[in-house]
Amino acid sequence: MSTQPPDRPMRAGQVAPLDETDRRIVTELRADGRLSMRVLAQQLHISRASAYSRVERLHRDGVITGYSAVIDPERNGYGISAYVYLNISQHSWKQVQQHVREIPEVWHAALVSGDHDLVLLVRAHDAQGMRDLVLNRLQTLPNVVSSHTVLILDEIPLTGVGE
Repeated sequence: MSTQPPDRPMRAGQVAPLDETDRRIVTELRADGRLSMRVLAQQLHISRASAYSRVERLHRDGVITGYSAVIDPERNGYGISAYVYLNISQHSWKQVQQHVREIPEVWHAALVSGDHDLVLLVRAHDAQGMRDLVLNRLQTLPNVVSSHTVLILDEIPLTGVGE
């Protein structure tokens, strides 16, 4: 159970104290975010009231930040996917971040350490769309110094992440 007082929100970056039941709730909701509280409570062998209060606390503490549909990219018309690694000018992360957020073909973006500054998971409808995305939209962003694109040949579904 959380030791955080109910009227005091957690600070950014603070780790929420989770017990085994909280972790099981997170696992179940990651696998199926549409579970009803009744079904969740049954699967975990807890009361519905406990399931409701724990899920509410997990939301309040920022452990659960939202729910979304997991989309099959190919069936949704995105026939080609790639990782695009970008190198950017020093101190330009915030500006580049804003531009990247506005590109709907970018499904995930991360500031990383190593040889590159950013890694983007991008999806396009076809090879021509990928070419346009990389050459005309990503490489020409302000503060982008260079890019490296790696096509994804196949994706491995992970257990509990939207199968």
